[in-house]
Amino acid sequence: MRIIAGKNKGRKIVAPSNLPVRPTTDLGKESLFNILNNYFFFDAVTVIDLFAGTGNVSLEFASREAVSVTSVDAYQPCVDFIKKMASQLKYDNMTVIKADAFQFLAHQRQPVDIIFADPPYDMEGIEKIPEIVFERNLLKPDGWLILEHDKTHDFSQHPQFFQHRKYGKLNFTFLVNMTEDEKPSEEP
Repeated sequence: MRIIAGKNKGRKIVAPSNLPVRPTTDLGKESLFNILNNYFFFDAVTVIDLFAGTGNVSLEFASREAVSVTSVDAYQPCVDFIKKMASQLKYDNMTVIKADAFQFLAHQRQPVDIIFADPPYDMEGIEKIPEIVFERNLLKPDGWLILEHDKTHDFSQHPQFFQHRKYGKLNFTFLVNMTEDEKPSEEP
């Protein structure tokens, strides 16, 4: 893994091999951030990274100087690793929380610009994440929920569906907090 852009561009992140994670690939992460770059100014966004794992996506947002990045993971060694990396990279814009992602969302009150969720692909309840996020108004107007998932999940019928992108076995679904006539075009 590596940081693609920002103040720590090119920095390699080497996670312990005993972490039970499937980090977003560099190709997937680069593609994701290329899309986001067309819609957001990173130094003006607030972000929640659910099921943060190694913190790969959180660290990328922090490197690009997001206003705040909250990394949430239930596994203590993952939390410890993300905290260690945030400290080494001097990211004072990151908060790392040990919590179940669903419980975290149930208690979250402050809406953010971007929620990124990369749950284990075989986890039960993945389909509930958009329901919780939109029912609880956890996104600011124009905010995005991004789900990383496998091919067995399809969110295209969700009313806030914006687009789906596939990179090998990796799938991203983008849901946007807007009315139908406000949604951005799928270009670029």
